[in-house]
Amino acid sequence: MEIINFAETPSLVSQYMAELRNVEVQKDMLRFRRNLERIGEIMAYEMSKRMHYSVEDVQTPLDVAKCHLLDEEVVLATIFRAGIPFHKGFLDYFDHAQNAFVSAYRKYREKENFDVFIEYIASPKIDGKTLVIADPMLATGSSMELSYRALLTKGEPAHIHVASIIASQAAIDYIKKTFPEHKTTVWVGAIDEQINSHSYIVPGLGDAGDLAYGVKE
Repeated sequence: MEIINFAETPSLVSQYMAELRNVEVQKDMLRFRRNLERIGEIMAYEMSKRMHYSVEDVQTPLDVAKCHLLDEEVVLATIFRAGIPFHKGFLDYFDHAQNAFVSAYRKYREKENFDVFIEYIASPKIDGKTLVIADPMLATGSSMELSYRALLTKGEPAHIHVASIIASQAAIDYIKKTFPEHKTTVWVGAIDEQINSHSYIVPGLGDAGDLAYGVKE
C-alpha cells in the first residue's frame, strides 16, 4: 500500500494546509471551504497521473489529433458533512465521475467513548471501477473503514484511493490493516502523530465540519 504524504514535499498544498490550521484564518468559512476544495483539486490531478488512458483520434477544425482519454470509470465517494467541499474539488477535475455519499456519525456512549454508525448511503455500482473515498479528517480510520464496507454492498472496486487532508499515524496504521494492500493508495496533506482522548487529531485543525458550515448544536 502506497502512502502519499504531500507534507513531505513543500508545495502550494503546504500554504493551503497552513491556512486550514490557522485559528485566525479559520474564522473565514468561505476561505476554509475553498482551501479544502483546492487540496481536493490538486490531489485529483496527481491521482490522474496514476490512471490508465487510451489514445483516440479527435477531429479538430484543421485535422485529426491523437489524444489521451481516461480509460477508468471513477466513482467519487464522500463522508458527510465535512467531506462535501473536499469532494467538490475532486468533482471539479473528474467531471465525468459518478458520485457516492455516505453518512457516518459518532454516537457517544460516554464522554470519551463512542461508536461509529452508518446512517445513509447512496451509490452507483462500483464493480471494476476506481473508487475515491474522500474525508478531510482521518482520526482513527474507523469511519473510513465502515464507509468502505458499506460501499462494498455496491460491488468490488478495481482500485481504491483513500484521500484525506490530515490523518493521524494511528489511522494510517489502521487503514493499512483493514484495506486491501494490493489495490489501495492513501493520499494525505499531512500526517500528525497524536489523537487526544476525544479522538481528535493533534495538532490537527479542529472540527472540519463546524469550520466549514458552522457549529452544530
